[in-house]
Amino acid sequence: MATEEKTVSYLPTKQPTTEYPLIDNDPHFKRVVKYTRPVDWLYGAGFAALGPLTLLYWEKVSPSYVGKGGFAPIMRLCGTIGLGAGFFLVYSRSINRFYGLTENRREIDMDMREMVDKVKKGEPLYGHSTLTPYMQGVASRNSRYAGTFIHVIPWFNFVNHPYHGVDTAKYYQQAERELEAERNK
Repeated sequence: MATEEKTVSYLPTKQPTTEYPLIDNDPHFKRVVKYTRPVDWLYGAGFAALGPLTLLYWEKVSPSYVGKGGFAPIMRLCGTIGLGAGFFLVYSRSINRFYGLTENRREIDMDMREMVDKVKKGEPLYGHSTLTPYMQGVASRNSRYAGTFIHVIPWFNFVNHPYHGVDTAKYYQQAERELEAERNK
């Protein structure tokens, strides 16, 4: 009696299965901020204000009696921490759309338009880099999907490199279609 053995791979997949399409698994910091929706900035501002507002509420309910000049530095510190936390929330919401973790139709359209325009101009899709290809790969491996853990370790991609986990042929094909349509007019 022969038994069948199953082989199980313990290597994780390179791309998580998500409901929405992946735009970029390692977007540059500037792209993430540029693609941020206004509602994200609203959420970030509200989140940033929570700390100082809570501190003011606590001071009204149960005064600390820290004396003259004692409360202001604490409020400034709380406000600074709130601004940082609010920015991380904004960045996280925006980068999750690049990963396809949340609805990203607007970002898909913006990405296609931006990349097709670059193709038409003959520019590199993801910008020029002064780093060697090896160092670009290192930078990519260090920051790929880092936005999912940004609440613990704020790690951003500031390097232009060609490793983004998507097939770039779609940009060239769309550019060809648009150029062909312009020629036929």
